[in-house]
Amino acid sequence: MRKVLALAALLLLAGCRSAPRDPHTVVFLIENSPTNLDPRVGTDGQSEHIDELLFDGLVARDASFHFTPALAESWEQPDPLTLVFHLRDGVRFHDGRMLTARDVVWTLESMRNGTVISPKAAAYASVNTVEARDARTVVLHLKHADNFLLTNLSTGAIGIVPEGSGREFWRHPVGTGPFRFVSQQIDQDVVIQRNPSCWAAVPKLERVRFAVVPDAITEALELEKGSGDVAVNSLPMDALPVLSSRPNLQVEDGPGTEIQYLAFNVRDPLLSDVRVRQAIAFAIDRRLMIRTLLRGHARRAVSLLPTSHWAWTGNVASYNFNPAQAEHLLDEAGHPRGTGGVRFHLTMKTSNAEDVRLLAAVLQQQLAGVGIALDLRSYEFATFYSDVTRGAFQMYSLRWIGGNEQPDIFSYVFATKNFSPMGANRGHYSNARLDALLDDVEASNDEARRRADYVEAQQILARELPAVNLWYLDTVVVHNRRLLHVTPAPSGSYTFLETADLAR
Repeated sequence: MRKVLALAALLLLAGCRSAPRDPHTVVFLIENSPTNLDPRVGTDGQSEHIDELLFDGLVARDASFHFTPALAESWEQPDPLTLVFHLRDGVRFHDGRMLTARDVVWTLESMRNGTVISPKAAAYASVNTVEARDARTVVLHLKHADNFLLTNLSTGAIGIVPEGSGREFWRHPVGTGPFRFVSQQIDQDVVIQRNPSCWAAVPKLERVRFAVVPDAITEALELEKGSGDVAVNSLPMDALPVLSSRPNLQVEDGPGTEIQYLAFNVRDPLLSDVRVRQAIAFAIDRRLMIRTLLRGHARRAVSLLPTSHWAWTGNVASYNFNPAQAEHLLDEAGHPRGTGGVRFHLTMKTSNAEDVRLLAAVLQQQLAGVGIALDLRSYEFATFYSDVTRGAFQMYSLRWIGGNEQPDIFSYVFATKNFSPMGANRGHYSNARLDALLDDVEASNDEARRRADYVEAQQILARELPAVNLWYLDTVVVHNRRLLHVTPAPSGSYTFLETADLAR
């Protein structure tokens, strides 16, 4: 029925005239507001995607995940405990201030000393001191070797902010990136515009307005009538065939690295039992969900890492749809069926995004088949995400967007030292062997040894299931044909705006 209504609405709209709008502004449709545009703080997808346009890291990563210069034009590591960065000359912040080494020192120290409360702080735990040797030279002295520090200093993972930026910086963020911040109205929009003084290539687009449209059907209608120009990974899959048939729209579709996962709070009395978590995994029919909910625009996942990554392994415990095995595990865990066939109740929190609510509704139906009553609670995104980061949940589902392209994701999400809010271990999972493997990986320069550590880590996580990896989503970009040179990124990022143009 939902599909029929969606398609009918789109068809009825055919021929509708667009409302007058600024022809020089690209309207980018997003499901929810970014929670915090301070790059030291925001970790949700919208915050990180928009921050990547406003800020630069010391280094960048190319398509093969090799490091390239960014704000640092060069760097060296004279010994395992010292990193020296040489900043570009003449880089200015959007407000005209010159970038210096003091800004880099402030950015890192403000997270480490609590000037801002940052979930990214744990990523810099290996840093002992940060020194501005002169205006263009930054020296990091480490407590121990850290193979992931460059990743955590790269564009997308962090952005350098001006010295003195405090907790209210998110209200008017100032960076060095290709676009500069103009305004934000919570739950309405974020407006950015071209930075003509960008140290790198200046974008061709003059202005971008990220318009918040929580309802996916409405989002499709906005594209259909021309009041929206582009949307990434946020449209109903059953609307894509209709949208692709429209002469003013184009659909770009390719394999992606963005991963949907289901997370558990392992401190919960029910979910602390690994047999219950495994039973839930066996009760989920992922193939059916990919075929129906996602119309085939996804691939099943067994690890957080993309399958092309050097550290990925598929040699892990597998949870193919098996309701009988789920029932067996639940019986073994001491949860027999009771009145009405219900074993126990669990609560799953979701945002009010349609795709997540549909996912939760299907999970509710599938878990009911093995006697688990799943109670759903839907909130606007900021409230939902606040609960998630505080650990106030039994179950939730979110996506890792870009962050899972580097193997330090395992430490960030599952190491004991990274319990939220200092890291993203929101379910408070702890395993001593996993911690030891991740510590070894952090210090070792031997790639074969690091891969062996990661393989075992993935096997532990697949067996103990603090979270279930559901699927990798294809990157699907729907855009108005007036927007040219759109090249979707596997991570679903918005960086194509840096090189896109409008038809003249």
